[in-house]
Amino acid sequence: MSTEIDVWGPDDAAALAPTGNTEAERILAATAMADPSCVDTLAATGFDPADIGDERYRMVWYAVEDLATTLAATAIRWQAVAHKLAVWHAEGRMAGRPLTEHELGELYMAAHPGAHQYWATEVTRAAIAARGRALSASWHVRFNNPAFDPDTEVAALQTEVDNLARPASQSQMVDLGDLLPAVLERAVTPPTLEDRVPTGFMDLDVLLNGGWAGGQMVVIGARPAMGKSTLAACFARAAAITNRIPTAIWSLEMSSHDFAVTMLCGEVKIAVHHLKRGEVDTGVLARAASKLPQIADAPMKIDDNAQLTLPGLRAAIRNLVRTFGLKVVFIDYLQLMQAPPAESRQVAVSMISRTLKLIAKEFGITVIVLAQLNRGNEQRSDKTPMVSDLRESGSIEQDADIVILLHREDAYERESARAGEADIIVGKHRGGAPGTVTVAFQGHYARFVDMAAT
Repeated sequence: MSTEIDVWGPDDAAALAPTGNTEAERILAATAMADPSCVDTLAATGFDPADIGDERYRMVWYAVEDLATTLAATAIRWQAVAHKLAVWHAEGRMAGRPLTEHELGELYMAAHPGAHQYWATEVTRAAIAARGRALSASWHVRFNNPAFDPDTEVAALQTEVDNLARPASQSQMVDLGDLLPAVLERAVTPPTLEDRVPTGFMDLDVLLNGGWAGGQMVVIGARPAMGKSTLAACFARAAAITNRIPTAIWSLEMSSHDFAVTMLCGEVKIAVHHLKRGEVDTGVLARAASKLPQIADAPMKIDDNAQLTLPGLRAAIRNLVRTFGLKVVFIDYLQLMQAPPAESRQVAVSMISRTLKLIAKEFGITVIVLAQLNRGNEQRSDKTPMVSDLRESGSIEQDADIVILLHREDAYERESARAGEADIIVGKHRGGAPGTVTVAFQGHYARFVDMAAT
C-alpha cells in the first residue's frame, strides 16, 4: 500500500487568491458618495480602504475622499466621481476600467446612509479572511520546500499572522484631551511595580524616576571585562528575584549555566572561584540552601542561543508576553546578534537597534541591551567613557531611551584610591536628567551593590 504526499505548487496557491465581500464593498462605496463624512469617521476607527478588494469600488472611495476636500455638499453626486475616475484612468492610476457615469448612478442608489460602520466591518472581516487564505496557501508551499528553515520561517509566519488583522500602518491617533486625565493622575500617584521595574540600586531608581519603564530601550555600554554582564545580572536579580517581575535573558556570550552561577553567587554571596573549584564551605552552602526556593521560583527565563535573530527574538517575546507576562528583557550583547542582510555593518546595527526599540514599544516592555564601547576612552587621559564611545554609536544612541555607561577606575589603575568602586553613568535619559551613581563592585561575588550596603 503506497502513500502519496500532497504537495502544493504555485498553481494551487493561486487557486486560493484573496476574495473579499464584493456586495459589502459595493454598498460601502455607494454610501461614501451619499454620505462623504463617513470617510473621515471610518478612518478615525482604523478602517483601511485598501481592504476594499474590488478596484472599481476602492477607487470610488478614494475619489470621494479626494473630492470631499473641495466640495461642500453633504453628498457627492456620481457625475463628479465619474469625472475624477476618468482623469485618474487617463493618468494611469487605475489598472482596470473605471465605472461609467451610468454605472455610478445605479451604484448611488445602493447607499445605506447611517450603516457605514456595519458595512465597513463586513469589508474588513472579508479582507482579513482573504489574506488568511492567501497566507495559508503561501505557507503550505513554503512548509513543503526542502530548504525550509524553521528558525527563521516560523518567526516570520508569526509576524505575518500578527499583521493580518492589525496592519503596521494602522493609525493610533488620539486626542490630547483624552490623555490629560491619566497624566494628571500620574502626577499624584507614585510609581508601582505595575509601571516601573526597580533597578536594585536606590540612587539609580531615584534618577530614573522609580526604575525601568515599559516601552523603553536601555543600552548598557562598557569596555570588555568592565563588568557589564555582571551589572545586567544585578538588574535581572532585582527584577525577578527581589520583585517577582517576569524577566527573560538572552545570553549570547555566556552559557546559561555560567549565568546561573553569576545569579546564585550574587544573590547568596558565594565567591565565584570557590564555587567553580567546589570549595564552598558548609556554612555558605546552608545559607544558599535556605534561599534556593526563593531563587528557583523567580519568574526568569534564560536562553543562551548564540544564533539569535530579530524575527526569532520578536516571536519569542510575543509568546512570553502572552503566556508569561514578560515585563523586562536583557540581551547580552547587541554586537553578537545575527545581523540582517545590509550593505554595511553600521546599517545592520542600525536595523537591530531600531527593531529592539520597536519591540519595546509594541509590547510595552523594557528591553535592556548590552553593547561594547570602542577604544575611544582608552585614548584619552580621562578614561571615563562617553555615549559617543558606543560602537556604531549613531543609531544606538538615537534609538535608546536610556544609555548607561559602566566605569571602574581600578580597571585601569589597580592602586586607585577608588578601588572597589564603580560609576553607573546615565549618559542619556530621555525621561529625565542624566547623572552618575557610584556603587561598590564585589567582583568575587559577581555583583555590584549600593555603597550603603557595604
